[in-house]
Parts: sequence; C-alpha cells; structure tokens
Amino acid sequence: MKTAIQSIHARRIWDSRGRPTIEVEVALAGGASGRGVAPAGASRGSGEAVDLRDGGQAFGGYDVQRAIANVHSVIAGALIGQNAISQEAIDAILIGLDPTPAKQHLGGNACVAVSMAVLHAAAHAARMPLWRYLAQTREVRLPLPEVQIFGGGAHAGRRIDIQDLLIMPLGADSFSRALEMTAEVYLAAGRIMEERGKRSGVADEGGWWPNFDTNEEAIETLMQSIERAGFRPGEDVAISLDLAASEFYRDGRYVLGLEKRALTGAEWIGMQLGWLDKYPIVSVEDPVAESDAAGMGELTAKAGARVQIIGDDFLVTSAIRIKADAASGCCNAVLLKPNQAGTITETWAALKEAKALNWGCIVSARSGETEDTCITHLATGWDAGQLKVGSFSRSERMAKWNEAIRIEDDPEASVGYAGASALRRN
Repeated sequence: MKTAIQSIHARRIWDSRGRPTIEVEVALAGGASGRGVAPAGASRGSGEAVDLRDGGQAFGGYDVQRAIANVHSVIAGALIGQNAISQEAIDAILIGLDPTPAKQHLGGNACVAVSMAVLHAAAHAARMPLWRYLAQTREVRLPLPEVQIFGGGAHAGRRIDIQDLLIMPLGADSFSRALEMTAEVYLAAGRIMEERGKRSGVADEGGWWPNFDTNEEAIETLMQSIERAGFRPGEDVAISLDLAASEFYRDGRYVLGLEKRALTGAEWIGMQLGWLDKYPIVSVEDPVAESDAAGMGELTAKAGARVQIIGDDFLVTSAIRIKADAASGCCNAVLLKPNQAGTITETWAALKEAKALNWGCIVSARSGETEDTCITHLATGWDAGQLKVGSFSRSERMAKWNEAIRIEDDPEASVGYAGASALRRN
C-alpha cells in the first residue's frame, strides 16, 4: 500500500523566539513524505494541550529531547504501517497513546507535529496542494486576514495590557489587495510612532512595540494609523483586539498594570463597551478571563450582535467546550489553533462545531512560530473564513501571508476570497 506509513523521524529545530521545537517527517511506502512543526504559545489556556519540555538548565529548560524520544519510540511503533489517508484513525491512535487530558505524557508538541506531518504526506501522495486535498471537491475561499499592528501583553513584555491590536481590511476585494492595505497601515503606524518618539522596535509577532501611556492610547493610535494610510476606519479597515484577559485577572479583578488600577468585572466590561462605542472594532478576543463565564455571557449578550466575541483561552479549540459555552450564551466566534487541540482531527471537529452554530472561525498561529505554512492551507481548505498569523513583518509571519498569495495567484486554483463576509455579525 503506497500510502502506508514507512518511517517517522523527529528532529529539533528552532522557533521564532530561538527556542527548541519539534519537526516531524513522515515517509510513506510510495515515496511521498510530509513535515509537521509544533509552534508554541506564550499566552496559553489552562485546558489546552501542553508541550513536553525537558526542564533543567539547557536552553532555559525548553529543550524537547523527551518529546522527540516519544515520537521515535511510542508513536512510531504505533503508526508505522498505518494508512496515512486515514487521518481520523491516525489521530485516534495518538489520542489513545496518551489519554491524559492535555497530552502531557507524550507531549502536545509531539502529537501535533506528527498529526500535521501525516496530513502533509497524504496530500503529497495525492499529488495535491494541502488546501486542495482538504477541500476535495468543495468550493473554498481564501480567508480574511487579521493582522497585528501593535503587539502587547505576553508578546511584548507586558508593556501594555492588551495583547494584540490588529486590523481587518474589510474593503479589500482580494487577498492580495488585503495585504496591500495592511502594508500601508503597518508603515503608517511605524511613522506615527517614530514621529512621537515612541518607536521601540517590534514585539514577538512582528507588530510595533507598544510604547503607550494607556491602553486606549494604543487603540486611538491604531485608528490614526488607518486614517494616515488613507483608509476609512470601519469601512475600509476595521480594528480587532485580542485582550487575553486571563493574563491580568487576579483574585476576581482585572489588574491593568499599565494604568496601575484594578477593575471589577462590571467595570472592565463597561470599559470595553465604551471602546466598542467609540472605535470601529469588529472583533474582541478573550475579553474576560477563561474562568469568568458570567462575564463572557454578559459581554456576548450586550455586544455579540455587532462584534465577534472570540474565545481562545476560553475555548481552547475544543468542540466540547464550544458546544457547552454556546448553550450558555458565551462567545459567537472561536480561535482555532492545531497545537492547542493536539491533533488535526480535533481541530477540524472544533471548526465543524463552530460552523454548525454559525460562529465565526479564525485559524490562528502562535507567538512562537516557524516558517511552516500549514495553517494557511487549513484556513483555505477548510473554508474557515479568517486567518490570524501575527503581524506584517518577520519571516515566520510573512511566510504564511505569502503562501496565501501563491494560492490566489495559481491559475488552476480558482479560489475565491471570503473578505468581510466571513465576519460573524448579526
């Protein structure tokens, strides 16, 4: 059988922070092969799959030799001879090998790298680009990009509390045009910060380092950047926020380190509602802590008709959580991260559950990334509608944006563009 897994090899490579990560290469009997790479997040939900790290002094404890050993022994022993085109069966074996809730025995990093490598190998065997292999005969679209302009939170030494200030080029009629508009806003933001003596380099995901005095100043400056670039805020280009609120939730209060004040849940939600009234914001991600279900339900009820309320740490790419939280009135959109779930099949299940609910779906990178472009193909082949990669600089980010341009430019692809229609707004 040409699609039988013949060998599995794992190696240590390095991510965008200069930390070790795992790359897995799967070879099939017919000669096809595929690679998968595990990214790593800085802001992580408590319920997501966890990386297996070595600890100790080498590389700050981040080495991955134990996870690599698991790939070569336990995982390879179970998967060699299996049919690579049976992704669900492959992933079921991986899940069965490590029944712990967060894959902490084998390592979520080991599992997701293997799962992705098998998927790539199967697409290679079918002689299809990955997005087409996933789509098969279905019509799919390139996603609306969500692009960081200012980094913050855990991505920028907690210089501001908001983790990501992003734009969504709603007025673009193609993916290429969306990136052209993004480039203009990104450059305008850099010029504004330089003029004000506040340009201090870039954050983890390539956005400008957030040298601001208040969180709202960052939002205001982003709107000014859109205008400076010659676009109409809210019409041509809209704003998206990733608040990652779990990162500054302490003892029932939201502690804004930049502004040196602690807010009750009601005060924090009130502040966000004020921002939504004042600025052209169309998406808010993790607006409350992952443990604050009451707050998420309240904000969804008050603002969900006009903006996407996205669950990241709150939902951790889990179909079970999506279904349960939707029933509780929490969220109307989900961030989808393969390494958060641990396998491709679990990520796909989360997307299907969200789509069944008419939720917005955003396939996302992590802050610790590599040049791997798998998520661009997932977002396109699954017709997710939206893609969040990071900013508009650094090669581990641009590799993913540029891959979408290649797909769009392929005359044999005939792929549409989701654009603003992908936003979940009632």
